[in-house]
Amino acid sequence: MNFRHLNKFPMKTKMKTIIIKPLLAALTCVVASASYAQIGLSIDIEVAPPALPIYAQPAMPEDGYMWTPGYWAWDGNNSDYYWVPGTWVASPYSGALWTPGYWGYNEGRYAWNGGYWGDHIGYYGGINYGYGYTGAGYQGGYWNNGAFAYNRSVNNVGNVHITNAYSSRVNVVQNTRVSFNGGDRGVHMSASKNEQIINSMPHQRATSPQSQHENDARGQPNQRLSVNHGQPPVAATQRPSSFDTHAEPARAEAAAKAPAQRQQSHLTQRPDSHSAPVAAPLQRPNPSESRRTEPAAHPNQPQHEQPQQREQQQHEQPPQHEQQQQHEQQQHEQPQQRQQPQQRTENRPAPGEKEEHR
Repeated sequence: MNFRHLNKFPMKTKMKTIIIKPLLAALTCVVASASYAQIGLSIDIEVAPPALPIYAQPAMPEDGYMWTPGYWAWDGNNSDYYWVPGTWVASPYSGALWTPGYWGYNEGRYAWNGGYWGDHIGYYGGINYGYGYTGAGYQGGYWNNGAFAYNRSVNNVGNVHITNAYSSRVNVVQNTRVSFNGGDRGVHMSASKNEQIINSMPHQRATSPQSQHENDARGQPNQRLSVNHGQPPVAATQRPSSFDTHAEPARAEAAAKAPAQRQQSHLTQRPDSHSAPVAAPLQRPNPSESRRTEPAAHPNQPQHEQPQQREQQQHEQPPQHEQQQQHEQQQHEQPQQRQQPQQRTENRPAPGEKEEHR
């Protein structure tokens, strides 16, 4: 009897065991590191994230930097939320746009959906992160011929010399500081067909400075919700991981009501910074009304409202010849108004005469 075939099975079993052990070790390392970098991963917990804090946006450090809004992340080791400050990040490539992550509620649990870089702005739960991220799309600027045009009304460009800039009011989709989608207390806004297509496209995850920025925030005890009670001492930074210089703290809601018309600290220009269909693409500002030569139209650029207001004023103001006719008509009517009291005195009796009674 040939016994050689009986030894094949034990050998295969041993080989599988040898191969599987290093794979398990590698997976263990990945899972261990996942708790330190939520930014691109999905996390499922039972505790609702707090409201977004109100904060001012630091000045842009350099031209070509993109604003990435702050968010609440989950620390599984401490079973606590911690605030990852909003920050300016160098664009990973020309044409890149940042779609923020968001918390979503489903069947009693809250899941984190990580953000990503792409050629278009995708769905981010209808969360109003402010500074151009009003709940759907992005109204803070657009790419044109390799250069990014910044909307000054929602970007603090500071003293940085930028190639392209314009000013346009933003349309706030959801004026709320709720930080999660779904449930009774969350934002009610579903992804549009276009956003579903965009989310299925190839994307680039957060850059290394972004991931390090989140990890550094996790290591700051004062950034934890249990310590700051929703008012993180560092709510925004000028550069990733720059917690000590040019940092902005969270502000109390009462102090942020004065500039509320700008969009609300975390909600607007230097803001005090979901249930409706996504707004249609907006048009770029009219070049004839701008002091600068504006780039070509782009779907992500907001609509400029000043030309419309000027046209309405022109339509409401009558032509010069009509104004002259109205002026002449007023002059012609004035003598008639003066004669009215004379007509009343003609029927009165003259002095010394008796009034006849009929």
